[in-house]
Amino acid sequence: PCALGLATPAAVAVGTGRGAELGVLIKGGVALETASHVNTVLLDKTGTLTTGRPELTDVVAREMPRDALLGIVAAIESRSEHPIAHAIVRGAEAEGVTLPEARDVSSVVGGGLVGTVEGRKVSIGTARFLASKDVVVDAEAEAEAERLASSGRTPSFVAIDGAFAGLVAVADRPTPEAKEVVAKLHALGVEVAMVSGDRKTTAEAIAKELGIERVHAEVLPEGKADVVKQERARGRIVAMVGDGLNDAPALAEAHVGVAVGSATDVAAAAADVALLRGGIEGLPTALRLGRRTLAVIRQNLFWAFVYNTIGLPLAAGLLYPWTGWQLSPLFASAAMSLSSVSVLLSSLRLRRFA
Repeated sequence: PCALGLATPAAVAVGTGRGAELGVLIKGGVALETASHVNTVLLDKTGTLTTGRPELTDVVAREMPRDALLGIVAAIESRSEHPIAHAIVRGAEAEGVTLPEARDVSSVVGGGLVGTVEGRKVSIGTARFLASKDVVVDAEAEAEAERLASSGRTPSFVAIDGAFAGLVAVADRPTPEAKEVVAKLHALGVEVAMVSGDRKTTAEAIAKELGIERVHAEVLPEGKADVVKQERARGRIVAMVGDGLNDAPALAEAHVGVAVGSATDVAAAAADVALLRGGIEGLPTALRLGRRTLAVIRQNLFWAFVYNTIGLPLAAGLLYPWTGWQLSPLFASAAMSLSSVSVLLSSLRLRRFA
């Protein structure tokens, strides 16, 4: 019964080939089958749901000129490779602000930056980070940060010589296709959640704009894999979608790791599925293709099983004692080949998947 042996690999081969044509690279049959069962998708925010190129939106200075504060902050941020740092530096340059020299700049993961500008000690980061430096952030500043965050912006607090000096904020806009992709995932019956290192208010504002019902906010880079574990502990079949180096552990932890086209080499290597066309448009396609391929596999197996259940007894002479009729070897061999051909033709239906 060769058809039984062809039922699964033929469908997988055609399915993965069709996926590649549609910009979805699926690394093997196991990933394709698992994708068909996914019921929860975790989407990293920065660079996946958003453009990954934030822009400077606000500078709120205390007791010093706005441009002076922006210049000091940009000088420190110019020593960082973080997307927020790049946004602040680009914003300062666009406004023609002169950047003084920054020295002894260092970063704290998930916290912020510290350095020295013109002999003054500067700290930039979250309120919690500044509190760890014994900087008091007053209620007015917290309220302003909350206002900025509620509109989807990411505020950073600034302290100079141990005293609160102001706020800067950036905004990373959602990609044009993000809202539509989320809607398509919901239409497939998939639960969607966003994972972000932003403060909760910022993350929730963006999630609301995109129609995402659940948010994991203020997640440190090393905590993304823990979020995946939490979802798995709920009994969910999880797909994690990301693009950055710090997404790789979470991609490996998920049932299906999905890397977008702009992903780092490490993230792409850890993923089971790669979306080749740059954004997340191909994500619903990957899940639908997995479901369609699994359906074809089941149909192939059913057909091959029924065909051979009937054909083998006939070939063995089941009807001969009563009718004197039996399959000739030539006809039996042709019938066996026909069963294999039928399975291959059934699998080729996936070529029409769109």
